[in-house]
Amino acid sequence: MLALLCGGQGTLSDTIFDLVAGQPAAEPVFGAATACLGEDPRTLVKARSADQLSANRVSQILTVTSALAIHACLTDLLTRETAVTGYSVGEMAAWSIAGIWTADEALRLTEIRARLMDSASGPDGRLGYVRGLDRTTLDRLLEKHRCEIAIRNPDLLFVVGGAERDVIALCDEAATAGARSGLLAVKIASHTSRLAEACGPLQQALDAGKRSAISSQRILLAGGDGERIFTPSQATAKLAHQIAQPIDWSATLTALSELGITRLLDLGPGHALAEMAQAFLPSIRCYAADGFHTVDGLRSWATLD
Repeated sequence: MLALLCGGQGTLSDTIFDLVAGQPAAEPVFGAATACLGEDPRTLVKARSADQLSANRVSQILTVTSALAIHACLTDLLTRETAVTGYSVGEMAAWSIAGIWTADEALRLTEIRARLMDSASGPDGRLGYVRGLDRTTLDRLLEKHRCEIAIRNPDLLFVVGGAERDVIALCDEAATAGARSGLLAVKIASHTSRLAEACGPLQQALDAGKRSAISSQRILLAGGDGERIFTPSQATAKLAHQIAQPIDWSATLTALSELGITRLLDLGPGHALAEMAQAFLPSIRCYAADGFHTVDGLRSWATLD
């Protein structure tokens, strides 16, 4: 079985749409993103600085657009049962790929999500990463610097969130203790309690949105813990509260393995999820869409047994 992973926010490149920029199948996705951004995303990524692309609202919309545009170029081939999940905002793309939302609706709700998060977090939020510290030491640093775990990844890789000055201080001390650490491009404390007040309004927006049942050819897993989602209407609270609760991506990868997947495609942006999955699940063939030079090559890989 093939699994599709939809990536989260990170450093966005001006080449993220190059693979599918001219593909007719992706045009509806780019059109929906243009309606949200007020500018064609393919033009926007070429014209804006890296700092501008990392702004939360823009970054979230571009991230979801990237995954949906690539999927649009593959969807006619995905006639067998396929698992799908998303990392952070990538879960918004995953729900669309599962058949719950159209691309237009997914991007509209993603914009609402981003605006609510910005309002709740304030201007000083930030995410950083720490790799290689034992949990006891990390917990001590989290308490000392008033930060929280945002995402638990394999291989002692943790994403931490809080006020930017506190995240910087934590990362500096972690590095002194022998860890690899640093700031991420995400300028908001996603998946921490700082965003708690946004959960209720986001759930209201999700509940009011237009949605369909999950496609019979898709298995949708929650990105936060790998739980299988059968009924979207019963999972909106989980999706909404995901923004203020830590993600356990290790559990999600374990759940994918337990499904019996044999191949995994990281829809991006980037290839971080494919690399993480390959290290954590070495028996599974993992690849990232951004590793292909042509859509034909990507489509050929997607149809392999």
